[in-house]
Amino acid sequence: MRAPYASDPMTARGRLFAEEESGFRSSFQRDRDRIIHASAFRRLKHKTQVFVEHEGDYFRTRLTHSIEVAQVARTIAGALGLNQELTEGVALAHDLGHTPFGHTGEDALDLLMQPYGGFDHNAQAVRIVTSLERHYAEFDGLNLTWETLEGIAKHNGPVLGELPYALADYNAAHDLELHTHASAEAQVAALSDDIAYNNHDLHDGLRAGLFDEDAICELPIVGDCFARVDEKYPGLDLIRRRHEALRRVFGVMVGDVIDTSTALLSESGAESVEEIRHNGTPVIRFSDAIWGDLKVIRAFLFTRMYRAPSVVEMREKVTVVVNDLFPLFMSDPTLLPDRWHADLAACRDETAIARIVSDYISGMTDRYALQVHARLLGKGSE
Repeated sequence: MRAPYASDPMTARGRLFAEEESGFRSSFQRDRDRIIHASAFRRLKHKTQVFVEHEGDYFRTRLTHSIEVAQVARTIAGALGLNQELTEGVALAHDLGHTPFGHTGEDALDLLMQPYGGFDHNAQAVRIVTSLERHYAEFDGLNLTWETLEGIAKHNGPVLGELPYALADYNAAHDLELHTHASAEAQVAALSDDIAYNNHDLHDGLRAGLFDEDAICELPIVGDCFARVDEKYPGLDLIRRRHEALRRVFGVMVGDVIDTSTALLSESGAESVEEIRHNGTPVIRFSDAIWGDLKVIRAFLFTRMYRAPSVVEMREKVTVVVNDLFPLFMSDPTLLPDRWHADLAACRDETAIARIVSDYISGMTDRYALQVHARLLGKGSE
């Protein structure tokens, strides 16, 4: 049963460009489908989550991560009586703006873009779905509903202070009320991101040999889950034991968010999605106890995985790729593929050119960035 504070597609605020709505899909379902069919969504297949795309077939990529986030988000949204289609759409779109090479690529590009307004992957996701996807006859972008765009822009909370240019440009034409919290559906997508990566980074780190089961059994939540598996299935083989334990870690996090958020939603007294937006604090959260445990897990992952020598070495290599490509394209923008030349011709200053170069580089997959770097600069990707 749909909760009174759930987003309702029948009362959605509409799209920037008016369209005749589907007779068999809600507006939020249509948004979700457009995101899935977007070119930027397909490119997530070959974009880094933690390990660079070519390092192994079993590690998560941005695409598999986004699918896992959407699965968690639908589960939580359903349990809370929220709109699952809107939740899923925001979850699937939340990483569209990421550069190649994960946060390493983003950090490098943001530094290079500082004279031109910087780079922010959440703002870039809005730029992609409102401008850079160009497949429809009547508009640029995907022409998503206000509610889905709001969720992409501020699923992590209100966006205050100076806005990233990619978000400010669109918000000037279509006010997303960035000073408020997003819908409960978008808040669910944000927490589902945390759940997914905390769980799968443990799994990927084990597979990569960066740490072992004995090490993570010292962590809160994780150790208890391994103990329960050992009690129920003594002598279970390594791979099954690992999977059984980590899926229980997943369940602990999901269950905690559902229980905590159910209480918070009840305490809020909200009877509409607008009351959720103006509640002043998030209504979708972990309990304080689990949040404290997750901080310990994150600190472990930061030290043992994100700053592991092999990962740091690869970060240094791929940073060179971004640092080489950006000034190359700035010095000779004609090196960009032909389809970018019309946009370049409309540029009136260096900032405009830099933002197009940033669009191009940020849209690259890991493998494509390595290939372009080798082709234009004669440097291998070793």
